[in-house]
Amino acid sequence: MAWGTDDRQQWDVGSGMILFDLKCGQGHRFEGWFRNNDAYEQQVASHALTCPVCGDVHVEKAPMAPRIAKSGRTREAEAMPAPAPAANPEPAEQAQQAEMLRALRELRRQVEANAEHVGDRFAEEARKIHYGETQSRAIYGETSQEQAEKLQEEGVAFARIPWLPTGN
Repeated sequence: MAWGTDDRQQWDVGSGMILFDLKCGQGHRFEGWFRNNDAYEQQVASHALTCPVCGDVHVEKAPMAPRIAKSGRTREAEAMPAPAPAANPEPAEQAQQAEMLRALRELRRQVEANAEHVGDRFAEEARKIHYGETQSRAIYGETSQEQAEKLQEEGVAFARIPWLPTGN
């Protein structure tokens, strides 16, 4: 059985979004766009943010380079958040990251092709399968961090997987 989240809202990046550098508990760094700081805080509190590399829900803001205004810039341009500095990983590291993303997208494709999507009923359906109340089958869906912890305490077998968007 697999668990993932595909219910994250997609926002138009050009509509006043804030870019944060983020870091998971395992040290993986990634970026996230948010409507505002409150939206970020709500997603962190509800464990809706997950690391795209390892699936860790313990996510926090990472230090970002400050934006320094240059002469001739408008106040509007100065108020916009600075994009994260582009890290230039080595070609081997880039290839490894690309391969990991390809593998995660393939994993999603395999899960969607071979398992039943039960949506937010995941915890309920996983329990029914575990206790023999319904036919054993592969399922995937969404559940809260609290429900996932309860399933784990009950000995229900499941796995969390980073659920990458289907697009680029």
